[in-house]
Amino acid sequence: MTFDIVIVGAGPAGLSFARALDGSGLEVALVETQAEASLATPAFDGREIALTHHSAGLLQQLGTWQHIPPEEIHTLRDAQVLNGTALPGMRIDHREGPRSQLGYLVSNQLIRRAAFTVVQGQDRLTLLCGRRVTAIEPGAERSRLRLSDGSCLEARLVVAADSRFSETRRAMGIPADSHDFGKTMLVCRMRHDEPHHQVAWEWFGHGQTLALLPLQEHECSVVLTLPHTEIQELLAATEAAFAAAMEQRFQGRLGRMQLVSTRHAYPLVGVYPRRFTAQRYALVGDAAVGMHPVTAHGFNFGLLGQDLLAGAIRPLAAGHGDIADPVVLARYDRDLRRATRPLYLATLLIVRLYTNDAPHARLLRQAALSASARLPPLRRALVHTVMQAGDSRSATTPLLGLLRSMRS
Repeated sequence: MTFDIVIVGAGPAGLSFARALDGSGLEVALVETQAEASLATPAFDGREIALTHHSAGLLQQLGTWQHIPPEEIHTLRDAQVLNGTALPGMRIDHREGPRSQLGYLVSNQLIRRAAFTVVQGQDRLTLLCGRRVTAIEPGAERSRLRLSDGSCLEARLVVAADSRFSETRRAMGIPADSHDFGKTMLVCRMRHDEPHHQVAWEWFGHGQTLALLPLQEHECSVVLTLPHTEIQELLAATEAAFAAAMEQRFQGRLGRMQLVSTRHAYPLVGVYPRRFTAQRYALVGDAAVGMHPVTAHGFNFGLLGQDLLAGAIRPLAAGHGDIADPVVLARYDRDLRRATRPLYLATLLIVRLYTNDAPHARLLRQAALSASARLPPLRRALVHTVMQAGDSRSATTPLLGLLRSMRS
């Protein structure tokens, strides 16, 4: 079978890229290991996605936003960062930015379902489920892909959206810098007595990192980062014992807590490839930038990447040009790197500093938070970063300025 573009991976980034090509006249195939039924009705996986205003706008353009129930789009008004038991920490206040809120929170499950819904019946799109790419051979005019069912595909361009552990990226010989943080993240939904007022928490405690993502008032997504063995104990605990443990970890600040969802665990690994493109090949989504969740911009960068790539390809398709033109792919690589690398590096610095429990590190991070809380320019830089990350027109360097101040 011959196509113009083969997309490997039908996650939200891959599906969004396929949707962005609608009406381009290109023949597109989506190769996905999951069954079609799993794509149509994805299971709850515990993850809540923080979306910037720019990302919400992209989802609206794609038609995806309109398929998410309005009551399931939650307001992310402000955020606060806490360091151990020290108060008050630092507040990231929407009032220091141009919007009435920092962004939105939407379940990954609902984004996946909506992204699949909008490509149903899309002209010139072929969905190949229940199979994986076992080999890829780039060529001068077309690349050849061999699938697990023995079939072969040919494409002028292959776009990998097959996770931060991308098999096709490795097959293409693209090296990636990988950072295993040695911790595991547990995510679930909980109800609690005390209101959160639509404020997200990032709490760097001693020996743990806790995050609260506000959903309905009195309901939140809890994100707990611990060594793997401790997470396994919490996964195995009864619901009552788990709730009691979470009340203790939050030091009673949310009052009584009750588990209202399944619990899920994910290893924490950051990945950043040395290149985003190769011969007739490009990366999008987590295959391009695999972020640590502390800055909550992984999917925002995934949306940015597919938007940049689709925007580069559509004019070439309209003019009957080469959609894998090396010059165009190099420009995509440069633009995506410029937009994502500063925050990726800043995230590594944040995690290293704020998960180090040595006394000097605790003092340094408290000094950094106190300075940020006192200096309006730094607070505004943080608000700008939180609101705009994922917008290629917006620099992410303000956060690097903050990190430099932490180290000075």
